[in-house]
Amino acid sequence: MPIKVKAIIGSTSSASYNLKVVEFMRQRYADRLEIMPVFINALEPFSIDNENNPPENVVEFKKDVADSDAVLFAVPEYNFSIPGQLKNAIDWMSRGELVLNNKPAFIIGASMGVLGSVRAQQHLREILSNPNLAPAILPQNEVYIGAVHEKLDEAGNLTDKGTVAFLDIVVDNFIKFYEKEKAASAAD
Repeated sequence: MPIKVKAIIGSTSSASYNLKVVEFMRQRYADRLEIMPVFINALEPFSIDNENNPPENVVEFKKDVADSDAVLFAVPEYNFSIPGQLKNAIDWMSRGELVLNNKPAFIIGASMGVLGSVRAQQHLREILSNPNLAPAILPQNEVYIGAVHEKLDEAGNLTDKGTVAFLDIVVDNFIKFYEKEKAASAAD
C-alpha cells in the first residue's frame, strides 16, 4: 500500500513550478507514494486573537495534513526565503493540534534561478526545528531544482534525466527513512 503523502505547495501561483514537480512526482511514484497536493492559498492570516478558534479553512487544512502518513514540502524561494503564505500555514500548524510533530517529511524546491530555492529551504528547515512543529525530516537529501523552467516540457513533465534520476534516489531514501521512523515509533 502506498505511503499517503500530503504535499504542501508553498507557492500560491496558478502556474507554480513546484506544483508541476509535485504532479510529476505524483504520477511517477504512484505505486509507492500516494501524493496529494495541499494548497495554502486561502488560509486566513494567523493571529493569536483567533488561534483557539481558527477559521474553518484552517481547521480543514490541519485535518488534511494530519490525515497523512508523511508530508512533502514543495517550496519556492521569494526574496531569499520562504513565501509569506507558507510561513502563515506553518504558524497555524504550530498551534493547537500539532499535526507535524514527529511526522516523516521531506523537502523539495524548484525555481527559475540557478540555486533552486537553497536559501528558502535553509530557512524552512530552521523554522521546522521549532518543537511545536518538529517533523522528522529526511536528512542529507536536499532537492534544489534550479532553472526548472528549462527542465519541464509543455505537459509539466521533468525532462532533465539527471534531475529525474536524483529524485528517484531521494524517493527511495525517503521510503527507507519512513519505514525506519515507523518501526521506531511502533517500538515506543
